[in-house]
Amino acid sequence: MKKLSNGRLSVEADSFTDHFHSSISFDSRMYKEDITGSIAHARMLGRQGIIPLKDSIVIISALEEILKDIESGKITFDEKAEDIHMNVETILTERIGDIGKKLHTGRSRNDQVALDIRMYLKNQVTDIRELIYKLLETLNNIAKEHMETIMPGFTHLQNAQPVTFAHHVLSYFEMFSRDSDRLADCYKRINVMPFGSGALAATTYNLDREAVCNELGFDSITRNSMDGVSDRDFVCEVLFCLSLLMMHLSRFCEELVLWSSQQFKFIEISDAYATGSSIMPQKKNPDMAELIRGKTGRVYGELIALLTTLKGLPLAYNKDMQEDKEGVFDAVDTVKMCLPVFTNMIATMTINKEDMLASARLGFMNATDGADWLVKHGVPFRDAHSIMGEIVMYCIEKGKTLEELSLDEYKSFSPVFGESIYDDIDLKSCVNRRTVKGGPSKEYIDRVIAENDELLKGERFL
Repeated sequence: MKKLSNGRLSVEADSFTDHFHSSISFDSRMYKEDITGSIAHARMLGRQGIIPLKDSIVIISALEEILKDIESGKITFDEKAEDIHMNVETILTERIGDIGKKLHTGRSRNDQVALDIRMYLKNQVTDIRELIYKLLETLNNIAKEHMETIMPGFTHLQNAQPVTFAHHVLSYFEMFSRDSDRLADCYKRINVMPFGSGALAATTYNLDREAVCNELGFDSITRNSMDGVSDRDFVCEVLFCLSLLMMHLSRFCEELVLWSSQQFKFIEISDAYATGSSIMPQKKNPDMAELIRGKTGRVYGELIALLTTLKGLPLAYNKDMQEDKEGVFDAVDTVKMCLPVFTNMIATMTINKEDMLASARLGFMNATDGADWLVKHGVPFRDAHSIMGEIVMYCIEKGKTLEELSLDEYKSFSPVFGESIYDDIDLKSCVNRRTVKGGPSKEYIDRVIAENDELLKGERFL
């Protein structure tokens, strides 16, 4: 088969070069985008009189049949045709003869591939945001059930201050909400149509770029033909957004791994999302959480690889840009696989409330509340901080908790102490008196959950 692009070349490439050069093994997944773009292009060519209208109708009909045949598995792509663009055009020409050769009028594979990857990523970003939406719903529902589930909040992985499981989970709601927003914002820069840019300098044909733009559902057209074919900022941006999303998944997964251990026992992961050991019969391993955590590095790698590929490229199109697709395809596939697994895993996990509460009673997490009690009774904060530090040291020596100290013991450190100190250092009170916006109190969390419900009904996550 003589390649459609080989007019200038007198010697056919050897089989290894064909294999090395070809991208059909991975860009074939963009067949629908490629054919959809070609149909819009053919329609515009006919409407503009660039090719006969009857020829454009024949081309469109043949492309629609090719699309059906690909989706029904009747077509096998040929590596010698290099990529999805040339495969489709070759099949078209085989079916309708010389009329098929008119399709490429006024375009280049450079603007064609830029169009395809944009169309593909528009769909993928939409799909991923829908998966994030389901995750956000799940997080908010978990929070509703655990507004009074006391657990330790950590800094440096040390018990710090008491919070609720709802408050902890809702912190991830904020992270994943930002991920959705970032992808929505990124979508605006993907949704710009490069078709009509040609190889790099547009074309002498009277193309109606706006008509193609409208038919394909883009918001606008690119303003510079060189940028139109060489811009891959939007691919980098998608990879960055997906990297941040995976980072948030990974952080949560790290906590699930810790919390499911015998040392924490805060949660139990459903057997459906755990595995056993090949040698130790007692083991139940949080492998799904660990895999998501591990796959995060894979997505990071795709971002760094593309940035490195692009950093030294002169304008306009260079073959190096073929390397953008495998990485972003893999990142998209990885995220779309991880999100539903993670969502179902947290939806089915068991929360061990008593173990969380027992852990919250360790480590003097109510010491700050003791200091705050002193401040409210006229003691400067730095003095109050010092007094409570001495009391904690005393408790450690005596093997007591702050709740177990007598009032006389408290007064031995400061005569200011009174009976109400016990109310303020109660863990539930410690949480619910933190009514500042952003805090863990039941009053505030209740409002946040209601706001999240309204948010999830709005256009922001649709």
